[in-house]
Amino acid sequence: MTSYSWSPLNCILGLLELCERNRDDKALVEENHGKMRTAARHLLSLIDDTLQASKLGEGEFALVREPVDFAHLQADVDDIMQLLAVEAGVIMEGRQEEDGIAYRYVLGNELYLRQIFLNIYSNCIKYNRPGGKVITHVTSSELPDGKVLLRWEITDTGIGMSPEFLKRVFEPFARESSVASTVGGTGLGMPIVKQLIELMGGSIEISSELGEGSTFVISIPFDPAPAPRETEQAASGSTLQGRRLLLVEDNDLNAEIAATIMEDEGAYVSIAGDGAQAVEAFAANPAGTFDAILMDVAMPKMDGLAATRAIRALDRPDAASIPIIAMTGNAFQEDVRECLEAGMNAHIAKPIDAAKAERVIAKAMGRRENSVQQ
Repeated sequence: MTSYSWSPLNCILGLLELCERNRDDKALVEENHGKMRTAARHLLSLIDDTLQASKLGEGEFALVREPVDFAHLQADVDDIMQLLAVEAGVIMEGRQEEDGIAYRYVLGNELYLRQIFLNIYSNCIKYNRPGGKVITHVTSSELPDGKVLLRWEITDTGIGMSPEFLKRVFEPFARESSVASTVGGTGLGMPIVKQLIELMGGSIEISSELGEGSTFVISIPFDPAPAPRETEQAASGSTLQGRRLLLVEDNDLNAEIAATIMEDEGAYVSIAGDGAQAVEAFAANPAGTFDAILMDVAMPKMDGLAATRAIRALDRPDAASIPIIAMTGNAFQEDVRECLEAGMNAHIAKPIDAAKAERVIAKAMGRRENSVQQ
C-alpha cells in the first residue's frame, strides 16, 4: 500500500511514530525522513490547489513574465517527482531534441509553469501501476511572430480514464469514481492546469484509454529571453561561505530551521523577531554589516513589506542596495508582486529548499556587487 491511499498528514504522523520507536536504526530513520518529505510536499500541493482554486473562481490570476531557465525549472520539478515516483515504483523517462531544448531561456511565469508540471506528473504517477512509466517528450519550434512554441508530450502507462470522465476532467472537483476512495486528491489540479496554460496563451489536450494510460500534450508560446551574463551565472552558483545575513522571522522554530540551513552553508546569521527589530538592527549597525536580509512577510508589529519600505527609506548608502529576499508561504504571483513592489529583490517560498535558497540569495548578492563595480 502506498501513501496515496491515506492522507499525507497521517503518513507523516505514522512515519514519525516509526522513527521514535526505531531511533537507533539510522537507515530506517533516513528512509522515513525521505518519505515524510515527499508526503509533506504532496500535502502542500493539495493546500496550494485549494487556495489557487479559490483565486481562480474570483478571477484573481495575474500574468507576470520574467526570465525562466528551463534547466533549473526541470531540475526543481524532477527533484519532487522522483521521490513520488520511487515510492510508487514508477519510472520517469525523458526524451528531448538531440541538442536539448533549443530555447532554454524564455520570458514566462516560473511559478505557474512549476504548478502545471507538478500537477500533471503527480497525476501520471498516482494513477499508474508499480513498474509503470511516465515518458516526457519535449520539442520546440519557431513561430512566425518571433515567438517559440514549446511542446510537452507526457505519457503514462497507468489506469487511464473512462470516456465519460475524460469529458469532465477539467471540471472542478471531478474525480474518477472507481479510484476516488483509494487515490488522494482534491479534483482541482486539472482545472487549475487548464486555466494557467490558457492564461499563457497555450493549450492542453488529453487522450486516454481505460486500462492503457493517458497522454497530455501541452503547447505554450514564449518570447525568447537572452541567456544571463556569465557574471550572473557565476553568482547563481556561488556559496554563502562567510556571508553575513540578517534573518527576520517571528516564529522561533522557523527561524531556527532557516538559520541552520544558512549556517550549514557557511553564513553568519543574525536573527530579528519582527519587522521593527529588523529595521532597528539594520539602522544600528554600520553600512556593509549585512550582505543580505531574509525577510518574513507576515509578522506582528511590523510586517515584512512595511519593514522593507522602512529600510529602503533610510538615509544611508546601503539602504537602497542591500538585497532583501522575501520568505513566505504565500507563493502566488500576486504575493510575489507585492514583495517586489515593496522593494524586495527576490522571493523564496516556504518551506525553504536549501539549494534553491542558496541560489536565490547568491544571485541577488551577485547582482548588487556587479552594479557596484559598474
